[in-house]
Amino acid sequence: MAIDPMLLLLPITLVLGILCAAVVCIVALFRANRSDTVAVVRSLPELVATFLRYRRRPR
Repeated sequence: MAIDPMLLLLPITLVLGILCAAVVCIVALFRANRSDTVAVVRSLPELVATFLRYRRRPR
C-alpha cells in the first residue's frame, strides 16, 4: 500500500507552522521588558473571560 505524498504535506505544514509560531512567541517574550510581560500575563484571565462571554452569547 503506497502512501500519497500529498497526504503528508498537510501535517508537515501544520507542524512547521506551529513551531514557527512558538519560536516567534518565545523570541518576543525574551525581547520584551519584564513589566510588559507581567502586564500581558496579568491581563490573560480577563481576555479569556471576554472571549468566553462572546462565544456563549446567542446570535
